[in-house]
Amino acid sequence: MDLFARSWTALRTAVAETPDRDLARPSGCAGWLVRDLVCHLVIDAQDVLITLATPAAAEPTADAVTYWQVQDRPPTGEDPLDALTVRLAAAYEDPHLLRFHLDDVGSAAGRAAGLADPTARVGTRDEVLTVADYLDAYVLEWTLHHLDLTAHLPHAPAPPPAEGLARSRALLERIAGTAYPASFTDRDALLIGTGRYDPTPAQRAELHTAAARFPLFLA
Repeated sequence: MDLFARSWTALRTAVAETPDRDLARPSGCAGWLVRDLVCHLVIDAQDVLITLATPAAAEPTADAVTYWQVQDRPPTGEDPLDALTVRLAAAYEDPHLLRFHLDDVGSAAGRAAGLADPTARVGTRDEVLTVADYLDAYVLEWTLHHLDLTAHLPHAPAPPPAEGLARSRALLERIAGTAYPASFTDRDALLIGTGRYDPTPAQRAELHTAAARFPLFLA
C-alpha cells in the first residue's frame, strides 16, 4: 500500500515537473506522445477509483501477478481505447487543463487507496482481487509509465523510486516465470523485459543463457 502511494506520487510529481513543450515529445509508449501518456494516467486514476468502489464478495480469482495479461504482440495504437486516448489528449489543448485533471483525479485515487482496507476484495476486468494485490499490480503500472514518461525528455525529472523499480522487476520476473540476468539493472530488466528497448548483443546472449522470456507485452 505504501509503495503504491510513493510510486504514484513520484509519477505525478514527474508529470508536474515536465515543461509544457516536452508534452509534445515522444514517450516510451510506441505511438504516444508524452501528453497521450498523461491522458492515459488520468484514465488509470479513474480505473483505480472505480475499482476501489466496486466491492466483491467472491473469493479472489487473481493476484498482483495474474492480474496482468500477456499479449502475443505489442500494441499498435489501433485499439479503440488507445485511439480515444490520443484524441482526448489533443482535445485538452491547454497543458494546464491536462495537468489539472491528472492532479484532481490522481489525488483522489491516491486518497482512496490510502483509506482502503488492504484485505477487502474488489472486482475489475471480470476478476476479484484483494485491495493489496490490486494496488501492488499498479506499482508495476506506475513504474513502467514513469520510465515511459522520461524516456525521451532532454532534462528528465527524477526517476521512479528504487523500491518501486525493485518491486516491479520482481513482479515482472514472476509473470515471466524466470529471473532476468543479475547483471541487469532493475531499469534494464523492466525496459528490455517489456520490449521497450532492444537489448545489446551481450545482453541478448545473457537472456538466452538464462532462458528468460522476453519481451512480454502486458495488458
